[in-house]
Amino acid sequence: MRIARWTRDGDDTSEGFVIGDRVVPFPDGLTVGDVLARGLAETHRLFAAVEEADGAALADVRLLAPLVPASIRDFVAFEEHVEGVSASVDGKSEVVPEWYEAPTFYFTNPHTVLGPGEVLRPPVSARLDFELEVAAVIGGPGGANLTADDAAGVIFGYTIMNDWSARDLQSREMKVRLGPAKGKDFGTSLGPWIVTADELAPFLDDDGFLAVRAEVFVNDERIGHDLVSNMGWPFPELIAYASRNSRVVPGDVLGSGTIGNGGCLAELWGRRGELTPPPVTDGDTVRMVVEGIGELAGPVGGAVEAPELPPARERSRARSRRERVAQ
Repeated sequence: MRIARWTRDGDDTSEGFVIGDRVVPFPDGLTVGDVLARGLAETHRLFAAVEEADGAALADVRLLAPLVPASIRDFVAFEEHVEGVSASVDGKSEVVPEWYEAPTFYFTNPHTVLGPGEVLRPPVSARLDFELEVAAVIGGPGGANLTADDAAGVIFGYTIMNDWSARDLQSREMKVRLGPAKGKDFGTSLGPWIVTADELAPFLDDDGFLAVRAEVFVNDERIGHDLVSNMGWPFPELIAYASRNSRVVPGDVLGSGTIGNGGCLAELWGRRGELTPPPVTDGDTVRMVVEGIGELAGPVGGAVEAPELPPARERSRARSRRERVAQ
């Protein structure tokens, strides 16, 4: 099954199934969020109820991001990516020993999600980059302190994720040992739809890794390609770790991290010691293709100037107002 959100001729958002070359709304006005909470078994029953229903032609609608995420966690699960991008962002190519101990992630902004074909308006950056990822979407019931086996059961489906990155901003921020923040939170593209986990089960290898091919193109030139199964941990283990002393809930999105072998420009910059290929810029289109899921394309628009903020003020470090006045 393919789950999507769409609009047609400026109408309100519709949510439902992509069935062949048409889109069919969920019954009873249900939303993607409702369906995720109900889980896969109930979604199959909903699909059976509308499978033969009339719908709109897929070609006549504009697809939106396939869900409104409850949260977005983004992992860094590809060793090859870490090797290359560390040189570009941190000035030193390495995979620190701590990377191997546990699957590290950060939270990014669920309020700046873009859908298929939606124009990215980035911050002013001399090193704008993309990141090709596959993301797992959590369905009901979610849970806390899950085992990997339990976590496999809450994967509702998968979508393509483009973690847009301003590498110059990211590099500056992470020198403070916190982040990334403004180097990342201006845009994350998701789409074109959610493919349910059962559809991709044939691609799981004997160790539970999702062995689908992923490719990324800039203006139709292929920049990188890899197998998603080259992750250091399979998705159920990423989800189990995310739930440790915490909770994952329906609608959570968990990105795999950027594939290796050119899944982003920064990896290539780090390996080559120069900005080749060049950063993406206004007028470029980034297109990502993942076997079994589909294609997600996103054009880049003009940069947005932000209001200036002053640097940190020098402060007295007085510990009381009286002491401060005396200074």
